[in-house]
Amino acid sequence: MKKIGIQFAGALLAAFCATTVLAAEKVDLARAEEIVSGRCFICHGMEGESASPVFPRLAGQHSEYIARQLADFKSGKRNSDTMKPQSEDLTPAEMKALGAFFQAKVVGPRTGRDQELLAVGKYVFNRGNQFTGLASCSSCHGAKGLGSPQLPRLAGQHPRYIEDQLKQFNKRERTNDNAIMHTIASKLSELETHAVAEYIATLD
Repeated sequence: MKKIGIQFAGALLAAFCATTVLAAEKVDLARAEEIVSGRCFICHGMEGESASPVFPRLAGQHSEYIARQLADFKSGKRNSDTMKPQSEDLTPAEMKALGAFFQAKVVGPRTGRDQELLAVGKYVFNRGNQFTGLASCSSCHGAKGLGSPQLPRLAGQHPRYIEDQLKQFNKRERTNDNAIMHTIASKLSELETHAVAEYIATLD
C-alpha cells in the first residue's frame, strides 16, 4: 500500500508539473501524442518506458531538456543517425509539446540485484573518487538523480543507456551537453561506470 501511495503521489506531482508547463507554454499535447504514436513509440514507448535498454527512458524527463535535445539532433549538434531524421521536420512548438508529454509520464525504478556492485555505484554517485579527482554525480544531478531543466534526470534510466552515454562523452563523440562530462567520463574506471549506471537505475 505504501508503494502504491508513493507512486500515486509521484503521478500527481508529474501531472501538476505538466499542467504548469502547459499553462506557461500552451503546448499542444494532442499533437505530441500524435507524433509519439506515429514514430517515437517504436523506440521509447507510448509512456516513455522504453522496453529496450539501448534507448533512453523519457518518462519524467524534464520537458526543457527533451526539447533541447531534439533541437540538437535536428541541427546536428548532437550526432545520431537514428534521431536526426526523426527530428528534422519537428517545429520548436512540437519539440516543447513532446517534452511536456513525456515529462508527465511516470515509470518506476529498476530493482538492483548485485548489492555489492550497487554499493560501489552509490559511493561513486554520492561521493565520487577523491583518489582520481572524480566528482560526484549528485553534485550536479542531485542526491536522487532528478536533475534540472538544464541537466537531465538520471533516476530510473536504463543502465546500458547510461553506460553508452558515458562512453560517448569519454570518446568526445557526444559534445552537445556540458563539457564537464568529458572530464567526468574520462576519470571513470570500467567498474565505476558499470556500478554507477546500475545504481542510477534504482533511483526514483
